[in-house]
Amino acid sequence: MGVLGVLLVLLSISLCFHLLWSLTRFVHKVWWTPMSIQSKMSSQGIKGPRYRFPHGSVKEIASMRSQSMGKPMEEISHDIFPRIQPHVYSWMKIYGMNFLNWHGPQAQLFVTEPELIKEVLNNREGAYPKMDVDGITKKLLGAALITNEGESWAKIRKLANHTFHAESLKGMVPEMSAGVETMLQRWKQFEGKEIDVFKEFGLLTTEVISRTAFGSSYGDGKHIFKMMANLTSLTVKNVYNVRFPGISWLLKTGDEIEAENLERGIKSSILELVNEREIPKNGEVGNFGSDYLGQLVKIFHEPDKNKRISLEQMIDEIKALYGAGHLTTTNLLAWTVFLLANHTEWQEKAREEVLKLFGRKTPTSDGIARLKTMNMIINESLRLYPPVITMTRKVQREVRLGNLTLPGNINIFLSVLALHHSPQIWGKDVHLFKPDRFEGGVAKATNSTPAAFFPFGMGPRTCVGLNFTTNEAKIALSMILQRYKFTLSPNYVHYPADIFILTPKNGVQVILHAI
Repeated sequence: MGVLGVLLVLLSISLCFHLLWSLTRFVHKVWWTPMSIQSKMSSQGIKGPRYRFPHGSVKEIASMRSQSMGKPMEEISHDIFPRIQPHVYSWMKIYGMNFLNWHGPQAQLFVTEPELIKEVLNNREGAYPKMDVDGITKKLLGAALITNEGESWAKIRKLANHTFHAESLKGMVPEMSAGVETMLQRWKQFEGKEIDVFKEFGLLTTEVISRTAFGSSYGDGKHIFKMMANLTSLTVKNVYNVRFPGISWLLKTGDEIEAENLERGIKSSILELVNEREIPKNGEVGNFGSDYLGQLVKIFHEPDKNKRISLEQMIDEIKALYGAGHLTTTNLLAWTVFLLANHTEWQEKAREEVLKLFGRKTPTSDGIARLKTMNMIINESLRLYPPVITMTRKVQREVRLGNLTLPGNINIFLSVLALHHSPQIWGKDVHLFKPDRFEGGVAKATNSTPAAFFPFGMGPRTCVGLNFTTNEAKIALSMILQRYKFTLSPNYVHYPADIFILTPKNGVQVILHAI
C-alpha cells in the first residue's frame, strides 16, 4: 500500500471516529441525558408527561394553546388561567404543583409552590441564573439587562437603578403628563363615541419611553419600534419550535432569515442614534446627555475598561427598551381601563380620589404616591392580567431546592398566572375583580404567602422599570378620570392572548363620556 493509500485509510478511520463521536454526543444529548433527568426527578416525586424524541412536549403544548386561544371567550370572565396556560393548568391537576415537561430534549421544571418560587427568585449564591435563550428569541432579547448575568449585568443594573431612581422619576413626570395631554387632546374627537384605548396606549407609551429614555419623539424612532414589533411577532410564532445544533444552522427557515435581516436593520438604526450622541454638543466632548441613552453611551466610552460595556451590550440594552420598555405599561393600562369600564363602581371611587387630590390640575409626583385606591386597582389588575405570565431561570449545577435535589442542565419555569389565580391563596372569589383585597397591602392580601404576587418579579432581579411603569400608569389613569367616564363598548370582544405579553388581542373598545 502506498503513502496515498495509508493516508486514505487514516482519513477514513478519523472520519469514522469523528462520526461515531458526533453520534455518541447526539444520542447522549437527545436520549441519555433526558432519560436520566426524568428518572432522577421521578424518584423525588416530580412527574410529568414522559419525554418523547425529538419534540418532547412542545407539540402537545402548541396544540392545547391553539385550541384554548384560537378564538375569543364567549363571555367576559377573568378566569383566564386555563385559557392562557392550558398545559400548566392541566398538568398541575394531573402531576401536582411542580411538574416536569420537555422542550425537545431540554428539561423544563414548572414550579408553582410559593416557597420554592421565593427561593429561586432570591437566587442565593447565584444558584439560579437567567435561562439561556437562542434562535430568534436571542435576536430579540440579546444580552440585555433582562437576560444578562454576572459583572456585565451589575454594570447595567447600577446604571438603570440610577436612571429609574425615585428622584430621576420625579423629573420624568412632566414628560409623562405632556404625553398624556397630547393623547387626551386627540380624544376630544371621540367624545360620545367608541375608541380603542389599547391602540391609544401603545402610541402613548412609545412616545413616553422615547422622550424619557432617548430624548426624542416617537416619530424619530418609529422605524425601530416597528422592526422590534415584527421581530417580537416572529419570536412568538417560533417559540415552540425545537432547534437542534448544527441541523438548524444548516437549514434556516424563512422566519430565521427574516429575523436576521430585522436584527441587522435594528442594529444599524441604533448605531445611527449612538453616532448622533457622540457628536460634541456646544464644543463639549463626552457630554452624551443625561437620559438612559446618554448614560449608556457614556459607559461605552468609559476610560476604565473594568467599568466599560461593549458595543453589543449597549446595542442590546437600547434594543430591549425599544422592544419591551413600553409593552408592560401599554397592557397594564389597557387591562385596567377594561376592568374599570366593566366595574364602574370602582371607576367612581378612583375618580373621587383623583379629584380630591388634584382637582382638575395635572398630577404631581408627590400626589401620585398618595393614590391608595388607584394603587389597589392597579395591583388587582396586575393580579388578574399580569403582563408577564412566566419567569424563567436555569440550573447550571446540582442544587438543593426545598426538599428537591435538582440536577444541572434543566430550566425552571415560574408561572405568575398560576399563583395569581390560585383559589388556595386568594380564596373562592379569586376570579372576581376586588381591589379592596389589597387594602391592607400585599402581605395581608396574600395571607403572607411568599411569592404569591410577583408581577415584576422579586429579589435582586426585580424589574428595574417597576416604578417607571406604575408612575406612568397612575398619571395616565388620573388624567383620564379627570375628564372622562367610560363604559365598555357593545363591540368589545374579550380575547386575552399570550403574545409575548398578556395582550387584549382584539383591543379594548370603550365609549368616552366627557365630564
